[in-house]
Amino acid sequence: MLTIEATVEKPVQQVWDFWSKPEHITHWNYAGDDWSCPASVNDLKPGGRFSSRMEAKDGSFGFDFGGTYQEVVLHERITSVLDDKRTAQTNFKEQNGETKIIQTFKAEGENTLELQQ
Repeated sequence: MLTIEATVEKPVQQVWDFWSKPEHITHWNYAGDDWSCPASVNDLKPGGRFSSRMEAKDGSFGFDFGGTYQEVVLHERITSVLDDKRTAQTNFKEQNGETKIIQTFKAEGENTLELQQ
């Protein structure tokens, strides 16, 4: 399992919206400057599906990244099972107007752990 953390200088309500609304996901959901996320759908509820289209900006490669939500606790926690059967949990913790995002997920075997972080 890998864990990554980030602190955003915004209240949890705003961070939650940017994390979960497709019109925002397409602006941040990519691994680096040479990637893009041109499309995203998100049905944020237990049993709901999510999917984002990931593409290299040069058009050389693309794939769909998705899964199904298992648990959604508003402004606190999201757990999911990815389409490749790996699990992921994202926690949101607000303190003093900032929000810490802590995501734990099962690593995949194709890429290095450093790249996945």
